Amino acid sequence: MAESIATQETGSLIASNKVEGTAVYGADGERLGSVYNFMVNKRTGQVEYAVLQFGGVLGFGSDYYPLPWNTLNYDTGQGGYVVNLDRDTLENGPHYGATAEPLHDPEYGRQVHSHYGLSYPY
Repeated sequence: MAESIATQETGSLIASNKVEGTAVYGADGERLGSVYNFMVNKRTGQVEYAVLQFGGVLGFGSDYYPLPWNTLNYDTGQGGYVVNLDRDTLENGPHYGATAEPLHDPEYGRQVHSHYGLSYPY
């Protein structure tokens, strides 16, 4: 068991399967949802954004909200990521339903980053 943990998480690295499903909290401590997946730039290997599963009931009717990776800060005390965003900013951000996934291209990445006041790094 300890060997499995060591290979999936270190002080600064974590396996992708351990990130998916991790809770995401607002700055006020309210649980907003969880990391559904994250998008990695194929050329640089950098995570561009995490996709937050938000809303709905028990995962049904949820929408998906991409958040620039650097808006998430891991909080060991809460065992999840914290975003310094209010609910309105999040709800009005780029998002899509389960059957309407966008084209994850640089233009979409720019839209996501721009909504949160960040420049697109690629």
